[in-house]
Amino acid sequence: VQLQASGGGLAQAGGSLRLSCSASGLTLSTYSMGWFRQFPGKGREFVATITKNGTYKYYADSVKGRFTISRDNAKMTMDLQMNSLKPEDTAIYYCAARSRPATSTPDYDYWGQGTLVTVSS
Repeated sequence: VQLQASGGGLAQAGGSLRLSCSASGLTLSTYSMGWFRQFPGKGREFVATITKNGTYKYYADSVKGRFTISRDNAKMTMDLQMNSLKPEDTAIYYCAARSRPATSTPDYDYWGQGTLVTVSS
């Protein structure tokens, strides 16, 4: 199983970035998916999660209304559209997959390698 996160980079405050997570080696439709982020010296923080069929989506309060999670099981991908970015969104973003129901805790079966998002003020 491999999850490959991409799309990170540098953005200005108020700008947008779109992260993508490409999956291989698993049947994506049988996995809940999530995005987490990690700040320097801290543990992974929940950002968003999406159920196996994409029906339900849950967000951290800090990103609600600005970030949108989506998935395409046929294409084996999951995306995170990030709008109205803030400097405090600067972190390494990780995608993750879990065979059990979606959760905001970092109890996922597989993790991508992370992609750095930097938001300048």
